[in-house]
Amino acid sequence: MIALTEKAVEALAALRWVFDPEVGLNVVDMGLIYELSVDEDARKLQVLMTLSTRYCPMGQSIVDSVRSRLELSYPAYEIEITVTFQPAWSMEMISAEGQEFLNR
Repeated sequence: MIALTEKAVEALAALRWVFDPEVGLNVVDMGLIYELSVDEDARKLQVLMTLSTRYCPMGQSIVDSVRSRLELSYPAYEIEITVTFQPAWSMEMISAEGQEFLNR
């Protein structure tokens, strides 16, 4: 579950500008962001995310884009990104907005 502090909401908004290039949907609506926490005292952002498959050909590019976007939005923060495949991503993780975008 995503932590929804004010800073986390802002960070999620920033991540809506990061897209899976194969699907054309942002990583938030795709359900790729599992957790996001912001420690303002330590100036640290932690992201737990997944990819659509373990062998996603654009996986490193997506992770790099998440990092770049957060560094742009939070230049004074340390960014820590962990990729997990537990639980495995599935189509059910796509938000209602994402489902609408994909015409599902």
